[in-house]
Amino acid sequence: MDIFKAMTIFIRVVDTGSLTAAAAQCDLSPTMVGNHLQALEEHLGTRLINRTTRRQHLTEFGKAYYERCMEILGLVGDAEALALETQSSPKGRLRVTASATFGTERLIPALADYTARYPKVDIDVVITDTVVDLAEDGFEAAIRLGNLGDQHGADLVARPLAPYQLMLCAAPAYLAQHGELRRPEDLAQHNCLAYAYSSRSEWRSAQPSWRMTGPEGDISVPIAGRMRVDSAQGLRRAALAGMGIVMLPEIMLSQDIADGHLVRLLHGYTPPSRPLHLIYLRDRRMSSKLRSFVDFVVERFSAAL
Repeated sequence: MDIFKAMTIFIRVVDTGSLTAAAAQCDLSPTMVGNHLQALEEHLGTRLINRTTRRQHLTEFGKAYYERCMEILGLVGDAEALALETQSSPKGRLRVTASATFGTERLIPALADYTARYPKVDIDVVITDTVVDLAEDGFEAAIRLGNLGDQHGADLVARPLAPYQLMLCAAPAYLAQHGELRRPEDLAQHNCLAYAYSSRSEWRSAQPSWRMTGPEGDISVPIAGRMRVDSAQGLRRAALAGMGIVMLPEIMLSQDIADGHLVRLLHGYTPPSRPLHLIYLRDRRMSSKLRSFVDFVVERFSAAL
């Protein structure tokens, strides 16, 4: 038995005063209305309406049950209206996370357009390179750098974004003092600013090297330097200060190059790129606020661009 349908029919019988009038409103036969009412009374184990051939009146329990049905169905109606409103107009608070460099350099500036387009959506952005569990940590979407591997389960959807391209750069002052690079092997004679991995990282003891692709194919060049930094922004600042050569994301360095503060090196060689994905939980009924964010990010940072 559909309890909500039975409650609705019961209310119609009470409001109209007869099975026949209630049947007309519910688009059912009087017999079907009577069957629903009888099934509801059997389910409750008591009579709701005392009926005679001429009239009907509510039992004491029927009066109390009628009031409670009105309250319950009103709440159900409010919930349905809220769901429809939420689906049709993006609104509410959205919680997302993004990798440090992409989040700072690309996502945050782009969100000015997103929030202007969807003024009823408030957004919390957590900038971190830590891989989070969307469901457990309460995030609706994440922008993740690198190969997904085991991170991508059956309960997640991954949308590819434009790859994360690295670039080799140095300040003009550094090059004026230490000379230009003509080939990758020249890096061995320069101060290369590398990333400092934490003591718990599997890369901490690895020999520092930079990979790139050139006319002869893929190559890996050992590097050395006087300083390592555990922050991409810290490495960028060190390069801007003329302390050495860096290999960092293009999105972080492009404005410095345009302004002449840094110079791109080894044009015939391409540093590696890393995949970038937008991740969100698989949901048959995606909220309109999440849908709006997914569409915006894919539109703005699509791999097709």
